[in-house]
Amino acid sequence: MIYLTMMIFVQEGKEYIFHQFEEFSIPLLADYIGKLIYRIRPDKSAYISYQEEIPYEIHFLSFESDTDFKNFTKDKRRKSFLHLKEESIRYSYLVKGNKLS
Repeated sequence: MIYLTMMIFVQEGKEYIFHQFEEFSIPLLADYIGKLIYRIRPDKSAYISYQEEIPYEIHFLSFESDTDFKNFTKDKRRKSFLHLKEESIRYSYLVKGNKLS
């Protein structure tokens, strides 16, 4: 099992386009044994401290394997609306990890 944390920084005024991308993308996770565990849109008051820009959304996902994640990113259906992601997201961070006991 792999875990991914994605911090997403959306272009101002492009939030609606980002939401469209999410409407297409999130349901595809299940086809690749993926799960969106948390989808968080915190406001500034939720942060105790920070030194950089605050992300628009934070996603915490899991996949059974790295191969499942890679196959998800290559999905032809997802690629057909990837332009929405490219138009709305300025940048994002993806952190990959494993569950600790």
